[in-house]
Amino acid sequence: MKVEQRTLAGGCPLWLLHRPGPAILSAKLWMRGGSSDDPTGERGAAQLLAGVLSRGCGSFSADDLADLVEGLGAGLRCEASEDGTLISLKCASDDAPRLLPLLLQLVQRPWLVDDQIDLERQLNLQTLQRQKEDPFQLAHDQLRQQLYGLGPYGHDPLGVEADLQQLGREALMRQARALGRSGAVLVLAGRIPDGVEELLLSGLEAGAWAAVPPQRQAGPGGTSGDRFAASQDDTEQLVLMLGTSTVPMGSEQALALRLLHCHLGIGMSSRLFVALREEHGLAYDVGVHYPARLGAAPFVFHLSSSSERAEEATTELLREWQRLLEQPLLPEELELALAKFRGQEALGRQTCSQLADRHALVLGHGLPFDFADRCLEQAATLSPADLHAVARELLGSPCLSLCGPSAAIASAERVWQRQGLS
Repeated sequence: MKVEQRTLAGGCPLWLLHRPGPAILSAKLWMRGGSSDDPTGERGAAQLLAGVLSRGCGSFSADDLADLVEGLGAGLRCEASEDGTLISLKCASDDAPRLLPLLLQLVQRPWLVDDQIDLERQLNLQTLQRQKEDPFQLAHDQLRQQLYGLGPYGHDPLGVEADLQQLGREALMRQARALGRSGAVLVLAGRIPDGVEELLLSGLEAGAWAAVPPQRQAGPGGTSGDRFAASQDDTEQLVLMLGTSTVPMGSEQALALRLLHCHLGIGMSSRLFVALREEHGLAYDVGVHYPARLGAAPFVFHLSSSSERAEEATTELLREWQRLLEQPLLPEELELALAKFRGQEALGRQTCSQLADRHALVLGHGLPFDFADRCLEQAATLSPADLHAVARELLGSPCLSLCGPSAAIASAERVWQRQGLS
């Protein structure tokens, strides 16, 4: 794979990953400033804007844009996460000259018309309403409040109903004008056409887009919230989430946490799957959540079990967390975790879309282009003692979030109060 680095007029870094194979092109435009940058009283603005961006730009109305993209069998998607807004395009290389100009037009010349804003807002409100009926989502949102409170990471990227209902075109225009000013990067992977820079900038009135390269900087931190929280839900299952806020992607300790994630939650041989599901038969669903973040990333165990076995499920989940703090991994456990880590990296580099996505994320976080390769090398140098030291430093004070019937919650709370983690 041949890699080129260029800079678009206006300052946005452009990375070209020339990849032989099928005549496919994938483009990822990552712009810093997701839901964690939502202004006070406008929680949900980043996601609402992302949803509306693909509803018309430049000379294309919403219908015209859909007809163009879908008529060519391409895919165009805009979405916001906690740390950034991502525009993704996937198309046949022969169609790239018609579609690539859309990427920057979506940012610089969005329509943002009221009827499309109203439609997107209503869809987001409906999604938020559905989430209130999902015990897993309720437990997750509750834990988010425990870990981040009212801070930048304290709300779902979809926003908060009260704020979302009053968001209008003026707020979105203000958000749109800021895109790229905190950092942006564009990555293209696959069969890339000649004159790609001219294609990308065509359709922009100034012939340039004012953006800056993403810099490495500290993201939002966590907060000291309630260690225990519970929501009653009339179901036959209990959802448990046990977690804490940790460190940003790229920090010295993040790689150790990534290996612990592989050990605990990747595959049917993972520690939590074997201990909680295979040995005890407790889990409908079990796993570990550890996303990449610019700021303090959450490290979370999640477990769904029958409400009748709430006491045993809580006991075993807390025991597995305590085990992390008291016992280093065995050498063979670390070897398996390393193998899974390498496998996950390899699986994430199979397609043009995966390559572009990974590099856009890494570069958007202000990390070097070869960050993933460096991690593979560094991971091989870590010992069980290294992982144990990080676990003891970062995971010593977790929060527990529960959602389920009142009797199950009461049983789980009694276990929590008896355990040393509380």
